[in-house]
Amino acid sequence: MTPIALVLSLVFVLIPIILSKTFKLGLEKDTTVAVVRSIIQLFIVGYILTFVFDSESILYILLMVAIMIVAATLNARKKGVGIKGITWKIALTLLFIELITQGILLGFGITPRTAQYIIPISGMMIGNSMVLSILFLNRFSAELKAHQDQTELILSLGGTPKQAIHSQLIAAIKASMIPTIESQKTIGLVQLPGMMSGQIIAGASPIQAVQFQLLVLFLLLTTAAVTSIMLGFLAYPTLFNKRMQMVKMKVG
Repeated sequence: MTPIALVLSLVFVLIPIILSKTFKLGLEKDTTVAVVRSIIQLFIVGYILTFVFDSESILYILLMVAIMIVAATLNARKKGVGIKGITWKIALTLLFIELITQGILLGFGITPRTAQYIIPISGMMIGNSMVLSILFLNRFSAELKAHQDQTELILSLGGTPKQAIHSQLIAAIKASMIPTIESQKTIGLVQLPGMMSGQIIAGASPIQAVQFQLLVLFLLLTTAAVTSIMLGFLAYPTLFNKRMQMVKMKVG
């Protein structure tokens, strides 16, 4: 792609901005900021990755992964501002996702122990886990707000915090996992994964490209389940005090 072609592709940015302004959605600023940030970040990361891939230093690999986790945590925590300690809870969840996925991949020799594999896969898993965290926290906050009276009633009747929050917690976990599960049902029929298509275009064997794409899909399923459940069970206890009363919090 030439620089001129890239500039012309900005028409795809103008369309949502115009629609947002026309229908008074108020998303023009966020869209513009997202586009500017993505351009700057991708070009910077492109040069950094070239350096890291050439160096093959474990220190640089760990540093890149750490930066991903920190950035993802700071972005996701905005949806859980009313939950005490949500920042470290998200960070711990993302770190666990990284450890379990890379531990299995490298431990069983599924993928090579090189930066070219570790960093892209880590980026996909951490990024997906971040989105799942946001989906979970957004739905969980809405569920808490909608069923606050029900929760307090169960507590007043002698129910435990876990019993009082169970239905809201499960609803939020399921809601955050559904997009991942549903998207995989139509993979290859409706969606043609970019990674698989890119590998085929680059000259890789279609079978090899499919196998690698399937690996990513399997990883995403684990990421979806572990992220939603782990973050949920880390988050809900802090909604109650020692007297098993629901803490007043800003929800939504």
